[in-house]
Amino acid sequence: MVKTNAMRILDKAGIFYHTGEYEVDEHDLSGSHAADMMGVDHGSVFKTLVLKGEKTGFLVCCIPVDKELDLKKTAKAASDKKVEMIPMKDLQKITGYIRGGCSPVGMKKHFPTFIDKSALDYSEIAISAGMRGQQIMVSPQTLIDFIKGEFASLTQD
Repeated sequence: MVKTNAMRILDKAGIFYHTGEYEVDEHDLSGSHAADMMGVDHGSVFKTLVLKGEKTGFLVCCIPVDKELDLKKTAKAASDKKVEMIPMKDLQKITGYIRGGCSPVGMKKHFPTFIDKSALDYSEIAISAGMRGQQIMVSPQTLIDFIKGEFASLTQD
């Protein structure tokens, strides 16, 4: 296992977590694939999405891998009128991470971060460790406190 920057940041802060690894399929970078490979409930594995709001600028959302982001709910959570996904080609420049390995921990800058409230249904959730094939399992409350984020309703019903 490779120690990622996100893991080093959590270690330095004294945050308890453990890791999960899975075999990367270059044709399937979905979180559903990651959940299947690790043998965990899909609802407990969260993908990290980066958006831009009209007023708020860049923001980060973590939602369950099998769910779709609701842009209206996300804009409301961010106190903005409108938000949209950033172009995939801009992801690494903005966050320092690549598609399939984007973590809410350790981005180049701190952005407002929202985690879907369904995370509270689990004692721990999985987020990307900052590289494809590795996940960090952490308490959702511990994560939200550490990244100074908010829980919100973010997904389509």
